[in-house]
Amino acid sequence: MGGGGFSTTSSDHALDDYVLGLAPGPREPRICLLPTAGGDAQDQIVRFHAAFDDRPCVPSHLSLFRLGQRPVSLREHLLAQDIVYVGGGSMLNMLAIWQAHDLDVVMREAWEAGVVLCGLSAGSMCWFEGGITKGMGRPRAAPGLGFLPGSNSVHYDGEPDRRPAFLDAVASGALPAGYGVQDDVGLLFRGTRLAEVVASREGLRAYRVDAVEGTAREHELEPRILAGREHEPPGAVPHDIGELRLLRAARRRMAQD
Repeated sequence: MGGGGFSTTSSDHALDDYVLGLAPGPREPRICLLPTAGGDAQDQIVRFHAAFDDRPCVPSHLSLFRLGQRPVSLREHLLAQDIVYVGGGSMLNMLAIWQAHDLDVVMREAWEAGVVLCGLSAGSMCWFEGGITKGMGRPRAAPGLGFLPGSNSVHYDGEPDRRPAFLDAVASGALPAGYGVQDDVGLLFRGTRLAEVVASREGLRAYRVDAVEGTAREHELEPRILAGREHEPPGAVPHDIGELRLLRAARRRMAQD
């Protein structure tokens, strides 16, 4: 996902529902948030639980910065999940921390075992050979895990400086050909093959970006529009309800931490 999902305050969580629908098997899916890229920010954790605690799933999160307080076997917990959901932030910093904990190896093991791997922003780019990071200030090319071939640039419409940086990187060969993804748009890969492009509303796009004779060429990928949650009306969640959800999620997190 280029951005969006539980990280927004909108009632339109079609992408989150779509993610849950990808889980195999008849049981309620176990879904774990890895908020490493955002420094395990409490706000991201609270928003994740506010979005998923009332859905038909079993949500959890792993805070690598707090393992001293809550020791857990990372490999055991992640391999027991149906979905691993990686949050946004700095891809550069996240991958360095993951490597220190051998999570790059664990993630590949989970992927090969059939665990659904997903994420937004840094949590989207990390699965590719590379992407555009702003972890050091100005946008620049940076390597990913390389599970998926090619590159990925997120926030393609929301952060105007990313798009030209991505086009320059593909044109120069600093990044391989890949995808530019707007906020609220997602790419579904089955194995290493792009199977579907989806979006939470009309008017959004992803782009295939290739290098042609020293320049980057964009080709629009029109997404399938997802239906929103049936039990919520269109438009933003009323402020008081949104605040109540966040407060309840925060209390649950405080009780567990």
